Amino acid sequence: MDAGGALLGAFNETTFDTVDGLKLYARDYAPLLPATGAPVLCLHGLTRNSKDFEIVAPRIAALGRRVIVPDMRGRGRSACDADPAHYVPTVYAQDVLTLLDKLGVGEAVFVGASMGGIITMVVAALAPNRIGAAVLNDVGPRLETAGLARIATYVGRTPAMENWAQAVSAVRAIGAVSFPAKQGDDAFWEAYTRRIFRERIDGMVEPDYDPNIALAFTDPETAAPVDMSPLFLALAAKPVLLIRGAISELLSAEGAAHMKSLKPDLETVEIPDTGHQPTLEEPQAWDAILDFLARVG
Repeated sequence: MDAGGALLGAFNETTFDTVDGLKLYARDYAPLLPATGAPVLCLHGLTRNSKDFEIVAPRIAALGRRVIVPDMRGRGRSACDADPAHYVPTVYAQDVLTLLDKLGVGEAVFVGASMGGIITMVVAALAPNRIGAAVLNDVGPRLETAGLARIATYVGRTPAMENWAQAVSAVRAIGAVSFPAKQGDDAFWEAYTRRIFRERIDGMVEPDYDPNIALAFTDPETAAPVDMSPLFLALAAKPVLLIRGAISELLSAEGAAHMKSLKPDLETVEIPDTGHQPTLEEPQAWDAILDFLARVG
């Protein structure tokens, strides 16, 4: 456990074996009793890990919801895969279902950030009964080429740094387009960097993921399809909240409008001065999540 008792931010650590034998890791936050609804499963983005939700997860747990936050294979404290072809949403979705089975969770509210949202849509297509409702963070069935191209410029290409100061500087440079209003906020970038980098035993600081995840991402035969509308439609009968960065390069305003045309009851909120992807700690994002969770099972 990260901290004792019922302290805000405390979580249990769990590991589980995938169907192909990898050992994966997850954080499991107990709800502040009494429980108010189904557990919430938080799924991170391509180069991220469970630390992305270190603020949001305990906030949700404080609402009376169990919160489960895995590190997907190749990220954080989960094992790397010897076959990079397995770094794809269909495999991640099977890992998620295995985790839910291990924890005895039948149905959950999914919160999927970027790649985590794609995993959510795949799970909806494979096992719709496992999703009670969903929050999609800056992702949809149509992803912009410009956004994908920018991600490809750094995923798997960011070298190890000599110290944390260098890492913060590098992350700030890459993230400037997504958080222009935060450029002068040193505390923001320090916290942001420590979520996505790790310190090695030799003192060097490197991205907290297997660089081989880039191989599947850039391979056109295994990359996510340009139009995933059939997967998104698997969520048609579920309550869905879309959170979009107002200047996102990955999910355009037109892409969000397309989602609304497919699902007229889609709830949406835009986060101003923010690109891909909001942290969900922004007041507009958190207020929307708070309201959404108060209305779904």
